Amino acid sequence: MTAQNATAPTPPTLRPYQVQLIKDLYNKLGEGYKRVAVIAGTGAGKTVIAGQICAHAEARGCRLLFLVHLDVLVGQTYDKMQAFGLHCGFIKAGWKEDPTAPIQIASVQTMTKRHWWKKWHADVVLFDEAHTTVFSQVGQQVLYKTHPQAVHLALTATPYRLGKAQLGDHMETLVASPVPSVLQKMGYLAPMKYYGLSPEHQIDLSGVGTVAGDYDERALKNACDRPELVERIVEEWLRLVPDKRTIAFCVDVEHARHVAEAFNQANVPAATVDGETPIKDRQKLYAELRDGHILVLTSCNVISIGFDEPSVEVGLLLRPTQSRALHHQQIGRVMRIAPHTGKLHGTILDQAGNLARLGFPEDIEFYHLPTREDTEGEGIGSAPIKQCPACGRIVPIFLMTCPDCKHEWRDESQVCLDDLEEVLSDEQVRMLEEQEMLRFFHAQRKRSYQEGAAPSWSDRRFFEKFNCMPKDAWCLGSIFGASPTLEDKHNYKNYLMRVAQRQGKSIAWVISEFQKEFGPHGWEAIFLKNA
Repeated sequence: MTAQNATAPTPPTLRPYQVQLIKDLYNKLGEGYKRVAVIAGTGAGKTVIAGQICAHAEARGCRLLFLVHLDVLVGQTYDKMQAFGLHCGFIKAGWKEDPTAPIQIASVQTMTKRHWWKKWHADVVLFDEAHTTVFSQVGQQVLYKTHPQAVHLALTATPYRLGKAQLGDHMETLVASPVPSVLQKMGYLAPMKYYGLSPEHQIDLSGVGTVAGDYDERALKNACDRPELVERIVEEWLRLVPDKRTIAFCVDVEHARHVAEAFNQANVPAATVDGETPIKDRQKLYAELRDGHILVLTSCNVISIGFDEPSVEVGLLLRPTQSRALHHQQIGRVMRIAPHTGKLHGTILDQAGNLARLGFPEDIEFYHLPTREDTEGEGIGSAPIKQCPACGRIVPIFLMTCPDCKHEWRDESQVCLDDLEEVLSDEQVRMLEEQEMLRFFHAQRKRSYQEGAAPSWSDRRFFEKFNCMPKDAWCLGSIFGASPTLEDKHNYKNYLMRVAQRQGKSIAWVISEFQKEFGPHGWEAIFLKNA
């Protein structure tokens, strides 16, 4: 028996929604679809899902080609495959080739230099980071020339991409994990706090053009890599999130180094990782960040994808972008949960104006497959908005005068060094609104009881204030709290009986109202004891 067989790995336990996603995928394949997008947002466990799909494929005697687009992802993918005990070969410089292996982990860069894979039969092709790999030259070859008969699975955290061509132009249908706000409520993603400059005080992008769908990097550097802005983000970090493990997304390597230098000068240990940093050195830096030996790690296009350190609590958005995919990936780096480190939430400090431009992950209501004609694609979508500082009205960002209070936004081209202010996603605003509604409703329920008025009086008061009816679930514990006494229950029964007698209500109504306050169980002991 080999050492590998003697220490057989224990595969990861899938979360219920991951199991359901894979079932949904197989149902789609059973319906005859052969090109399916598999959408699992950052933190949803995309690599675990992929590993389980590969394990099922190998168990069924299928051969699978697994395409990745970054060198660092080869090692990460293999680690996950090992966790499932899978036999893998590689199409990647520095990794051992084994064409007999049922699973081939392939770098799209290396595939352009080797050709044996073109005749390697694959039953399944899995495109990791599909919004990139599907659109690469190799990805298009695999789809339409070398493996057109295979099942193609496009795995991505976000289906959107810059440019006209979209994932829906190549995939037939999709399956998806729950959206980020649902994963937060389930406890699988951390709640978030967002801070940003007011829209009129963002980085001046008036002189920055667009190249290939995103801001021109050279012009962007002139707008962002400025000493006063770099110093400002350090000051805001010290004010808002001191001593929190932090990653910073910068315009280019030089900008990343300038930011790290500024933190070091403020006696905050910081380092930079870039595309030239060897993988072993990257792993060392990631470990130092995890262990707290450094507190800030800056980068340019390195830790946006493939970085997985749940203990990170803060993300600094210092590079304006028009890419919704990149924006959500960056925020996703700090949305992972890490209860063992005491992490209570993630925090984003947005100096780049990306939140106002591209929104919040929590505001995603559902996933769909965008196409070339889809107005929801990258860089299209709904118009960015801003909030009037005078009256609070939300208006399209292009308006220069508020239609309510006539506040005027000045066209300021100078650098503004205002403090960062907390901003809220639509989901967070809805939650705050619901909390206020709940407080009001509970107060009215208590008042109705104390004054002997019918419960419907509190419903009317609620409707008059909010123009909608309260939820029945809000009644539970509204008057007596979570631990009512037996005396409370008898008193409430007597109150309801008096209302029923006054209004001609039935005993069924009394019991129903009683259950709203105390729950569906235990009413018999109060109502039937002396019957």
